[in-house]
Amino acid sequence: MFNFADLEQLRRVSSGSGATMWMVRHKLTRRIYALKVIYGNRDDIVRHQICREMDILHTTDNPNLIRCHGFEDRFGKIQVLLEYMDGSSLDGRRISSEPFLADVARQVLTGLAYLHCRKIIHHDIKPSNLLIDSRRRVKIADFGVSRILAQTMDCKSAVGTISYMSPERASTPTSTTAFHDGYAGDIWSFGISILEFYLGRFPFGEKLGKQGDWASLMVAICYSDPPQAPPTASLEFRDFIAQCLQKDPARRFSAAQLLQHVFITQTKVSPFPPSSSSSSYSSSIVSHP
Repeated sequence: MFNFADLEQLRRVSSGSGATMWMVRHKLTRRIYALKVIYGNRDDIVRHQICREMDILHTTDNPNLIRCHGFEDRFGKIQVLLEYMDGSSLDGRRISSEPFLADVARQVLTGLAYLHCRKIIHHDIKPSNLLIDSRRRVKIADFGVSRILAQTMDCKSAVGTISYMSPERASTPTSTTAFHDGYAGDIWSFGISILEFYLGRFPFGEKLGKQGDWASLMVAICYSDPPQAPPTASLEFRDFIAQCLQKDPARRFSAAQLLQHVFITQTKVSPFPPSSSSSSYSSSIVSHP
């Protein structure tokens, strides 16, 4: 078990939604980690939810899930020590190469299939929760913490998360106990994220994703046709996205089914060029639009 007093902060990676992410170094081993610090005097129920989510993460073991090395709840803040990914998140990135995008999708689906098989729903799949490193390994992060924090705030302040919410979830207030298939909800969020990588913009429209008002976003998600991959994309990719973005959750493919889709099984990713570093190769096909 880590002693959090043995960590030194190197730099702030990100902040928002009541939490800050730091790049830290363990003083004794000199190893680098990511430290998520969640601030605020939240009620006991919320704090219990967050700690429960961290306990779940601490027990998972899959190469496509961010590893949790420990957490503590002291002095009005929750600290979570996580595996550090040197490539940061895929938020705001465009992935124009279908082979590389298929590899990203395969890795995310592998993590989702692992979670779903263990009856764990992520609830918050989106580009900022998908991390990449210089070896092109992609891992799912943030197991429900953002969702829990968002529920304690005004719903309009959580537009970034709502943007990736499935129609059945968006049409049902999150405070109710109405039933929806959480596994299918993860798949919708995954499909929106993968399509966003390909397009280089939010599939429902740039303004709705970043600046749109809550009501317009809800109407777009619940009542408009699902976004589609453009005609310039391969037939395999277009069908793959279509299977993720079925309005009826019962018709959406599961993570296990998507892993058997032709877009995943027949798309091969080229190995790193011998003369190039993995980080420079990754940056050539994962770029800011």
